[in-house]
Amino acid sequence: MADGHEPATTAHRARHEFEADPRSCRTHPARGYHVPVTPTLELAPATPEDILGILALRVAVADALTEHYGNGMWSRGGTVRGVLWDMRRSSVYVVREGERVIASLALGTRKPWAIDPSYFRPFARALYLTSMAVDPAIQRSGIGRQCIDEARRIAREWPADAIRLDAYNAPAGAGGFYAKCGFRETGRVSYRGCPLIYYEMTV
Repeated sequence: MADGHEPATTAHRARHEFEADPRSCRTHPARGYHVPVTPTLELAPATPEDILGILALRVAVADALTEHYGNGMWSRGGTVRGVLWDMRRSSVYVVREGERVIASLALGTRKPWAIDPSYFRPFARALYLTSMAVDPAIQRSGIGRQCIDEARRIAREWPADAIRLDAYNAPAGAGGFYAKCGFRETGRVSYRGCPLIYYEMTV
């Protein structure tokens, strides 16, 4: 994870590039784009140079969900500031294919605002998984599941006892995916009018 000061200059440059050409963060893979799924896939710590790649990935995922399910909370692709916020308050990881960021997630000990700890088991050392995204062109290829496997490995080495997260309680939500990866549903809530499902996995 980048520290709280290093990305400042990079953020200014990234924001300038984004404002100069917003469409640069709405690019999608070309026809025939293929990413090999291998058992050696590893999540690498994100660097300031990954900021625009992470943003482009988040925007692509938001666009794909909106196209399929219509407008909703999932339609917010994010901003450079949002990526930097994640990098400052958690450890952000990426999977790269060349210069492209094809998957990303964040792990941290700080509880997200939408999480109510009373719905979870009283583990002393829990991590929160947020901002997970996989390039829409390669979803259902196994990379998402491998990212979860890597997140569990990282959590064990942290060390942590469990991984917690929330998913939209809607057709656009990824709850079904997390359940297939071994997460257990712990509750359903509404946070600021947004219905959510809580999940937890021991590591």
